[in-house]
Amino acid sequence: MVGEPDNPSESTEAPESRAATLLRPTLKRPERPDRDEPARPKGQVRPIEERYLLRVDSQIKRSFSSKEPAVTTGAKIKKAYPVVVVTVVDTHEHTTEIINA
Repeated sequence: MVGEPDNPSESTEAPESRAATLLRPTLKRPERPDRDEPARPKGQVRPIEERYLLRVDSQIKRSFSSKEPAVTTGAKIKKAYPVVVVTVVDTHEHTTEIINA
């Protein structure tokens, strides 16, 4: 090869450092038989959506299992920020209710 000297005695490295690198143990990755696939980062896991979705300006913010907490939370948001459009979407019946507070 071009970068290697023809004679090993002409090497630019000290013989002690070459011997030290040869004596180092080989690094190995620990075996993990209990894990089949690597864990996904928390932000990339799809959230579990429940029946009622709370939307603020067409962006889903949270999901609820019943309608009452979704409506009360939407009313609080609408009261604090009257300019935004707050809706509650029923994913089973495919209906949308606009919150006016």
